[in-house]
Amino acid sequence: MGRRLTVVLRCVLMTTVMGAGSVAGVNGQTAPPQPLQALASLEVQPYMGTWYQVAWFPNRFQRQCVSDTTASYQALDGGRVQVTNRCRRADGQFDEVIGLARPAESEIRGQRLEPAKLEVSFLPVALRWLPIWGDYWVIQLADDGRYAVVSEAKREYLWVLSRTPTLQSADETAIRFQLLRQGFELSRWQPHQHNANPPAPR
Repeated sequence: MGRRLTVVLRCVLMTTVMGAGSVAGVNGQTAPPQPLQALASLEVQPYMGTWYQVAWFPNRFQRQCVSDTTASYQALDGGRVQVTNRCRRADGQFDEVIGLARPAESEIRGQRLEPAKLEVSFLPVALRWLPIWGDYWVIQLADDGRYAVVSEAKREYLWVLSRTPTLQSADETAIRFQLLRQGFELSRWQPHQHNANPPAPR
């Protein structure tokens, strides 16, 4: 029961967005960046399946995750998505939590989410009526879907996701360049480790 409570508390932290971003202007003074934009649309079905977290801005609610972090998405009705997050702890064991994502300030039109904005809750089902949902915006997506970048309006959180456990160096360069253009300060960027033969995500 104690472990379940710990997971719930981490979920509450995960769905609480904090802080605000800023970038330095050419004259050295701090100036607010332009508002962050999600992709105008997202093909939902191709986005489903398993993604590997290959880089991120470290945060408190994932501090137990030392490697092998994955996110698996399964489409539900009404534009909702079941989210299964899994990671390896320092003791070698795995943490897993299942949440729900739903459209937020967006609409499902055919097979597209317009714009690419969701909100996510990892609270137990009986508590999801609480207004504790975290923004999930897809802000970059490779043309062939091999990588995606997820953040939220304040740029406090960042996840770089890949269909493979490693990110090509050219892709990392392109992602970082675009993030700078999108007003991110990248000193918090950290690659995320995956074992050579991690167990398949469930």
